[in-house]
Amino acid sequence: MKLFIILGAINGFLAVALGAFGAHGLEGKIPDKYLNTWEKAVQYQMFHAGGLLAIGLLAGKVSGSLINWSGWLMFAGIIIFSGSLYVLSVTQIKILGAITPIGGVAFLAAWVLMIIAVYKL
Repeated sequence: MKLFIILGAINGFLAVALGAFGAHGLEGKIPDKYLNTWEKAVQYQMFHAGGLLAIGLLAGKVSGSLINWSGWLMFAGIIIFSGSLYVLSVTQIKILGAITPIGGVAFLAAWVLMIIAVYKL
């Protein structure tokens, strides 16, 4: 599905841009602990941008809704997981860390659905 390839490419672009911003714009402005958190958000966003690209490529070969659900869960995971870590890093509001695992579960579910969809080929 072209949409997941586009979302993957956009998220890859954003991960590079946000990584550069963190390295050059946030260094010395936020504590190292939160800079590390920012870097973790970038890392997971980039990993899952690649996952979205894979889903987009697989969607043309795999029929059914599992691969579609996998893509939407992966996209939601990026927003929830990485997004909460980005906001946590700059605001240092620790309660935001409680949201992050929801994104992690979305990532896990997305990968499992991808496995099942491909297995059913």
